[in-house]
Amino acid sequence: MTLLADPTIQSPAPVIPATPDTLRETFSHFPQGVAFIGAEIDGAPTGLVASTLTVGVSLDPPLVSIAVQNSSTTWPTLRRAPEFGISLLGSDQEHLARQLAAKDRSRRFTGVSPEVTAGGGLTIPGSSAFLWTRLYAEVAAGDHTVALLEILGTRNDDGPEALVFHRSEFKSLRVS
Repeated sequence: MTLLADPTIQSPAPVIPATPDTLRETFSHFPQGVAFIGAEIDGAPTGLVASTLTVGVSLDPPLVSIAVQNSSTTWPTLRRAPEFGISLLGSDQEHLARQLAAKDRSRRFTGVSPEVTAGGGLTIPGSSAFLWTRLYAEVAAGDHTVALLEILGTRNDDGPEALVFHRSEFKSLRVS
């Protein structure tokens, strides 16, 4: 294909090299749902907040995925659980999302009364929807691990609108 030089046609904008900073900025343009993945481990609530939950990975078997940073100190403990609860956090749970994601693990569950299944799956009441899962497979993916989680069951309450992370801020997802 030959392109002719035409002064009335503008060139596309220059491409910026993919660095961690430019990727974070680019990815921030795509809204992501905010989820809490939790379990009770050795009698203690454990969990992490993720904006990397991908739903609909597979319907047979039913799978979702999360991408967890390899530097996570929570995932090595959490992944041992026989069952995980996933709470799709609601628009009124921004403060709670920040608390549950705090570096200070001793304060993550202060004032929170999670629900725990017989299998140890832990969920946060008042969320938009819930999934109960178990670890299906893990795949190394650069500086993350992608965990495929098999869905064991769901519950969809008439809860709040979804909490999303967009342009590096928590926002409400409102459909008009």
